[in-house]
Amino acid sequence: MSIQYKDDIEAVSAFVEKYQELKQEIAKVIIGQDDVVQQTLMSLFSRGHGLLIGVPGLAKTLLVSTISEVLGLSFSRIQFTPDLMPSDIVGSEILGDDRQFKYIKGPIFANILLADEINRTPPKTQSALLEAMQEHMVTVAGKSYPVPDPFFVLATQNPIEQEGTYPLPEAQLDRFMFNIILDYPTFEEEIQVVKQTTTPGQHKPNVVLSQEEIIYFQNLIRRVPVADNVYEYAVRLASKTRPHEKGAHEWANKYLNWGAGPRASQYLIIGAKCHAAIHGKYSPDIENVNSIANIVLRHRIVRNFKAEAEGISTDDIIRKLMD
Repeated sequence: MSIQYKDDIEAVSAFVEKYQELKQEIAKVIIGQDDVVQQTLMSLFSRGHGLLIGVPGLAKTLLVSTISEVLGLSFSRIQFTPDLMPSDIVGSEILGDDRQFKYIKGPIFANILLADEINRTPPKTQSALLEAMQEHMVTVAGKSYPVPDPFFVLATQNPIEQEGTYPLPEAQLDRFMFNIILDYPTFEEEIQVVKQTTTPGQHKPNVVLSQEEIIYFQNLIRRVPVADNVYEYAVRLASKTRPHEKGAHEWANKYLNWGAGPRASQYLIIGAKCHAAIHGKYSPDIENVNSIANIVLRHRIVRNFKAEAEGISTDDIIRKLMD
């Protein structure tokens, strides 16, 4: 099927309608968590990847599988453990009956990949995701194999148990567009969750978008125009996080060891484009940049001991920079 709209403004209007349909279908299964659903969908339509942080039992896996269902995409889940090998992710070559090596694809070959508890496995295995996340392909035995399009990685981390975990390398953290924090549901939402999950007849969501439509809207987000002052604001905001550099904020010099790189500026703009589009705006403004600044920057800045001792969080620092 060929997707045609009169112009990009009409396409943005259609995107808003489809986005609202997506949220309605997801809400049949996922109670509450509106911000998390929005941020996850935004990272997907922006061609980014998401890092989801939350305690166990908050339906992270259900959220991702439900999103793949309403989008009609293939879904794969990898439980990261200390003994997981890179070949368990990307696949490996085996010797067939005809004495020829044959490549058996790993679970990474799916449209949506849930990397569950990614910090449970050593850096060597974590790095197996790097090439796929950045280049959209994997290399095995010197041969490159493209992953499906669209391709979206959502990795989860458990913030409670730190024993037996391996911190994600900065290079891999920087590959994630958004750092999404999943909080406990409200009292009323938890009642609804318990009611829905302890009775027969679970709701099944309908497919809202085709793969062709998803790729079309991903390309649409890239075409959204941005004013020069918004570009300048995004770059200035990222540069404020870099301690002892020109343009650094006093809080960056005081509380940060490390600031955000140029990829943060890129994601601030792409995220602002998508945030504007889902709210029916054809071009983002500074308000859209500020709306997604926390989830873009919070995993790209490293606090120093002084910040930790004074209880200053990364979100506190980002809010100060936006003031």
